[in-house]
Amino acid sequence: MIIYTNDVHTYIDNDTVKDKDGNLTQPNALTYAHVAALKEDKIKEGNDVLLVDAGDHIQGTAYGGMDQGAAIMSLMSAAGYNVATLGNHEFDYGMERALAVSDMKNNGGIPYVSCNFYHVNADGSRGDLVLSPYMVRTLSNGVKVAFVGITTPESFTKSTPKYFQDDNGNYIYGISGGADGQALYADVQAAIENAKAAGADYIIALGHLGVDPSSSPWTSREVIANTTGLDAFIDGHSHTKMAKELVKDKDGKDVVLTQTGSYLKNVGVLTIDADGNIDTELLSEYNNVNTTVKAMQDKWIGQVDDKLGEVIAESEITFTDKDANGDRAVRKQATNMGDLNADAYYWYINNEYKSVGCDVAIMNGGGVRATIEAGDITKKDVNTVLPFGNTLSIIKITGTELLEVLEASTFCTPEAIGGFPQVSGIEFTVDTTKDYDQGDEYPGTTYFAPKSINRVTIKTVGGKDFDPAATYTIATNDFMASGGDTYYRFVNATANYDLGIPMDEVVMDYITTVLNGTVAADKYGEPAGRIHVLVS
Repeated sequence: MIIYTNDVHTYIDNDTVKDKDGNLTQPNALTYAHVAALKEDKIKEGNDVLLVDAGDHIQGTAYGGMDQGAAIMSLMSAAGYNVATLGNHEFDYGMERALAVSDMKNNGGIPYVSCNFYHVNADGSRGDLVLSPYMVRTLSNGVKVAFVGITTPESFTKSTPKYFQDDNGNYIYGISGGADGQALYADVQAAIENAKAAGADYIIALGHLGVDPSSSPWTSREVIANTTGLDAFIDGHSHTKMAKELVKDKDGKDVVLTQTGSYLKNVGVLTIDADGNIDTELLSEYNNVNTTVKAMQDKWIGQVDDKLGEVIAESEITFTDKDANGDRAVRKQATNMGDLNADAYYWYINNEYKSVGCDVAIMNGGGVRATIEAGDITKKDVNTVLPFGNTLSIIKITGTELLEVLEASTFCTPEAIGGFPQVSGIEFTVDTTKDYDQGDEYPGTTYFAPKSINRVTIKTVGGKDFDPAATYTIATNDFMASGGDTYYRFVNATANYDLGIPMDEVVMDYITTVLNGTVAADKYGEPAGRIHVLVS
């Protein structure tokens, strides 16, 4: 039996979140204390049990950001995790921290696996793998189960590109992918073959790839379809609730694909019966808790809440990152949460750096990680929305380059993409009835430049008619300024400098100074209408 989680994103307080009346919003919600108890209980029932995680577990809320995931790793170790793989957000605190997190000597004894994360030699050639490509565990009945780790190539641009580079901008770490996916498929196939040679009876991919179309050709479905030998694929990255999907591999064999969703809303249980049949289920609640893990969990929650619990404002409306279906709207359309963030950056530069000023503020939708409910707004609320520790940056680009940036960052709209721009100071339209004219791959990224501007038209910038020949000053974050997500063009900006001011502090200053600690419905009740998405 394999218990599995993915994309927990440090949501360790699920059973402590209360509504305005003081009632628990999810009385039976899952935490690591429940996961630990589930493993213990299944072992007591006589099962061989392994506990695994498919990535993105140390970043997402203040409970991860306050100590760069150290408390989370302690909780996972205490809960009894047997193996994990790196998600793209394990790199968010820098490469040194990512390597420490994946080192058993530093993380409480949890082995990490990845078959496609490697060193780059000084001559640019591929070097050795950073981590073991797979791990084999022998069960009490002698059956051997192998876990093949797979890291998304999108980590380059869905974390911060400079973390994979040396001080001169040369890449010293690589993650295989390939424009057609063949490099990734080859590494996975090699790990499968080596695991077989090591005597594995069952081979399970533990991957952080997801099934989003924007992640093609590196999705879990595509990896299964282009390899042979996998029995199951425990996935992450796309936050998809998928109890069980059968996907044909290269030889036509059915492979079980599963993913729990995100934020411990579910925990997965995979079973292999005596005949070798594999089944999976998702549990959305569990009543028992491990008291040791719960005590650790509650202590850390209390410490963080005490530090960040100060109320800074009151809001009449909810700032949301989601739409009516619960999908992450910030990745495909304008939102009031996106407006709030972009307005804060726009205001800060134009007031604190008046000699420079800015024409436009752009925030990547993937950088907005939570909703702020109506009522009191605390420092913790803002930090949870912006948990990455990013800082405010200023760049200068031409209008032509700005068009390219917006075209590239909406290439798959209305499908969700982390690079979708939430903006201030600009009004533009994306015509999704037109195809994206894909050009060459941006160097060192997983995205492609547009050959031509086919979908985006800009109406105004800074209240004036758009001029492609003009030079515009852009307020953004250091992640985007260094080429994160689809923003490679920012790297070549004529001016590009990091102010070193944390983004969450900028937003808090804006709320307390400009909004005077009160958010009125007429100000942010609805998106401001800066982005127009045309659909068929």
